[in-house]
Amino acid sequence: MNGVTMAYDVYENPLCARYSGEGMKKLFSAETKFSYWRKLWVALAESEKQLGLDITDEQIAEMKAHVYDIDFDKAKDYEHKLRHDVMAHIRTYGDACPKAKGIIHLGATSCFVGDNTDIIIMREGLRLVKKLLVSCISAVSDFAEKYKSTPTLAYTHFQAAQPTTLGKRATLWINDLLSDLEVLEFEEKRLKLLGCKGTTGTSASFLELFDGDEQKVKELEKLIAEKFDFDCCAPVSGQTYSRKVDFNVLSVLSGIAQSASKFSSDIRLMAHMKEFDEPFESEQVGSSAMAYKRNPMRSERIASLSRYVICDLMNPAVTAASQWLERTLDDSANRRIAIPEAFLAIDGILSLYINVISGGTVYPKMLEKHLKEELPFMATENILMYCVKKGGDRQELHEEIRRLSVEAGYRVKAEGKENDLLEKIAADKRFNLMKEELESIVSGENFTGCAEKQTEDFLTNYVRPVLAKHIGDAGVKVEINV
Repeated sequence: MNGVTMAYDVYENPLCARYSGEGMKKLFSAETKFSYWRKLWVALAESEKQLGLDITDEQIAEMKAHVYDIDFDKAKDYEHKLRHDVMAHIRTYGDACPKAKGIIHLGATSCFVGDNTDIIIMREGLRLVKKLLVSCISAVSDFAEKYKSTPTLAYTHFQAAQPTTLGKRATLWINDLLSDLEVLEFEEKRLKLLGCKGTTGTSASFLELFDGDEQKVKELEKLIAEKFDFDCCAPVSGQTYSRKVDFNVLSVLSGIAQSASKFSSDIRLMAHMKEFDEPFESEQVGSSAMAYKRNPMRSERIASLSRYVICDLMNPAVTAASQWLERTLDDSANRRIAIPEAFLAIDGILSLYINVISGGTVYPKMLEKHLKEELPFMATENILMYCVKKGGDRQELHEEIRRLSVEAGYRVKAEGKENDLLEKIAADKRFNLMKEELESIVSGENFTGCAEKQTEDFLTNYVRPVLAKHIGDAGVKVEINV
């Protein structure tokens, strides 16, 4: 993510100034939006010419020559007078293309450029997100492979439960991201252009242009869809495509935000336990008051931005639910904000995710320390079975372990001392255990179950095939500047 020049005398969206990358910002820029409008007008003219309308090659060539040289100041002046952004850009384009002026936007309504552009940009946005998502899966997979056999204390309710491995914990993060990728690809593939259906979705204006030839009206949509690499257009619509499409697309982004937020919470908990540190620059300040602090600010930022995206999903939901008959305009202003900001935020979230998991520091000695603090209690059943096999009385030993566990637990909680249960057991003649035997029984590796093998199997059978399929999407480089 790169810094941008800021205007300090007016509000500037932090998603652009601080969080999102250049690619996503450019995708949702005015230049991209309005150049797509012009590309759609060119495609419309070309397709109408192919189907027999009186449009010349010279007119189309003129339009193509002026797709990118948009006079934004002129368009702004026109919009101020006309109070209509599409008409303002039709006039501006027409001024640049005097020979083609009379056939620009022929038969179309505003949503021809507005809605079709939105679909195209959302598809491109999903593709940018996919690259980040695949890169994120790859980065977490490397982490899981590296730490697949590293024991750590696992928690339920954030209370000590049983040991697992750090790599196995990372597979939980990957599994969520794989689910997000699957949903993203599903929604990306089923996106359809609105097409050119006119004011109320009946294509009446185009039917008139083609002298009642319904087949040419259908062919017009097919030609336009092909020019933008879509299989087809929406089969039916009012003036706009169904706003449920926006909800479905933002649902993908909300799902990614949910996965990232869970990851960030786990990292923050591990940071609290001094088991993990985020990347931290040599001159970075953790706190303005407490110079020693290394706050997990990147994970906190992931959580903060993710909360925004999750809440933002309400916007397209309400918009889809409140559309009137064939069209109402209470979607317009909302969509101009809700859709770009969701994409910009997700761009920042996944960039931070990749940065944290790739550049963070794990502290195995702290993992070991916390495991050893709780392992004596978890190992008591194994100790009991081992001693019974050596000839001990199960009931007698069970009662003695219970008594010693209570004493050790009190020592830890009430006196703030270390857990000395193993020392108590080693000193008790009834257990008949050598120190080496006891250390072997309570080794952390003996309590992680299938964690290491589960991690290996998951990476081999589920993750690596996905990464191989998307090898061209991986390897995105991210930079966090603030």
